[in-house]
Amino acid sequence: MIENTEISRLIVDALEDLKASEIRIIDVRDQTSVTDWLVIASGTSSRHVKSLADHVVQEMKKKYGISALGSEGADVSEWVLVDFDSVVLHVMQPPIRELYDLERLWERRVRGLKDSSEV
Repeated sequence: MIENTEISRLIVDALEDLKASEIRIIDVRDQTSVTDWLVIASGTSSRHVKSLADHVVQEMKKKYGISALGSEGADVSEWVLVDFDSVVLHVMQPPIRELYDLERLWERRVRGLKDSSEV
């Protein structure tokens, strides 16, 4: 059985195949019960974002037998979310990534949890 951290790494490898940029893995195990890890990456255009997400889905299924539970956003491809259960992939165009700033959102949440536990 493939561990969740290894699934994240396999997703990153597939993203790197097609030159995704600013790839980030965020551990959210202590923050939500929805998933354990977020992988966030940028693509240069809507076509690139869609290609990245499609490639990851195909590689995970073909090489490792891991199917995506679902995906959203491929029709517009500014932001495509792919759900692998324990890992959720977000592939975004840079302006969308900057606007929603998921990294800062989750980092702020971690700080807030730590601050409240110290009281």
